[in-house]
Amino acid sequence: MADNAEPNGAEQPKQAAPVQLKILGQFIRDLSFENVVAMKGIAGEMTPDVNIQVSLDAKKRQAEKQYEIFTKFKITAKNKGTEDVLFLMELDYGGIFLVDNVPEEQLHPFLLIECPRMIFPFVRHVVHDVIREGGFPPLNLEPVDWVALYRQNLARQAEAAKAGAGQN
Repeated sequence: MADNAEPNGAEQPKQAAPVQLKILGQFIRDLSFENVVAMKGIAGEMTPDVNIQVSLDAKKRQAEKQYEIFTKFKITAKNKGTEDVLFLMELDYGGIFLVDNVPEEQLHPFLLIECPRMIFPFVRHVVHDVIREGGFPPLNLEPVDWVALYRQNLARQAEAAKAGAGQN
């Protein structure tokens, strides 16, 4: 009897190779911060009401098993009551990832959930520092529910496709 054979003759199922995810690089693709308070000379009591919009983009790179993921944050602070814009920040932050052993049908959600999750702490740090250096109290971004964001994007795409099909 072979050393690796089961006593009852059944063969062991082959173990799937473990998923591999590595950050190969990360960078700020675009950053804009507008301190409207300073530009317009707004004075008086200010109570910021912060609105944060997040979007994602992913694309395959020429190198095998490499992908670029971009998280895009648009942060607008308006003065409660007057609705005057206090500041506007836009950040397009990218990561280059090596992804291996992810089944093809699971690759899209994996790229748009796990990859942004890995670079989010760096995004959070950039946002915190830029807003603080811009003269405002630092903003500590709450963790993003990447799964919910992914599902919202799927639902939005499905609605757009449905609306497009209904017009024909």
